[in-house]
Amino acid sequence: MGFEALPERLAQVRAVLAQRAAQPVTIVAVTKGFGTDAVRAALAAGIADIGENRVQEAVQKQDELGAGGKGSGIRWHLIGHLQRNKARVVVGRFDIVHSLDSLELATELNRRLQAPMRVLLQVNVAGESQKSGCTPDETPALARQVAALEHLRLEGLMTMAPLTDDEDAQRRTFRGLRVLRDRIKEEGLWLPTLSMGMSGDYASAAQEGATVIRLGTVLFGPRT
Repeated sequence: MGFEALPERLAQVRAVLAQRAAQPVTIVAVTKGFGTDAVRAALAAGIADIGENRVQEAVQKQDELGAGGKGSGIRWHLIGHLQRNKARVVVGRFDIVHSLDSLELATELNRRLQAPMRVLLQVNVAGESQKSGCTPDETPALARQVAALEHLRLEGLMTMAPLTDDEDAQRRTFRGLRVLRDRIKEEGLWLPTLSMGMSGDYASAAQEGATVIRLGTVLFGPRT
């Protein structure tokens, strides 16, 4: 599968960000459902941050790229739900995990690590039953507990908005995460990273303070 349109699509995304974002925004290219050719195309276009939803799919691509994906200039992001029994597989494979959602998972990951790993807490701001994530009320206490673990480097929060074209609904969710982050800051813990926004709502997320957006189809086209 070719990705000849990727540079033009990326330029369009960056143009939107220039209009909507008042802060620097890191673009994570989500290659779920695509092969390693998508990873190579992203690198060629200047995107070094690669996101994967599923651990096993990521491992397969990393091994195909060689050296577990390391040494190629790629920063691997695990953006999908992480089960505790997969924590051992993540070690040494990913630069950052976006989807910590419980103290049990954080403790298990910390136990497996021998070097620091960057992590984000996934928060279910919209309260949707089908989505993973801790509740906003649980987040401040959990953030303090995770920040105290030896090998985890808690950098911020992640969320997903409801699947809707209603920009007001999108922005309410993203604003909720930013307000929650600011509340945690008032309690003495600064979490600079806000990972929020995907292909259908990244402009809204950028306007509400996203520092990381996770883009798949808007960059690579539809998955088959």
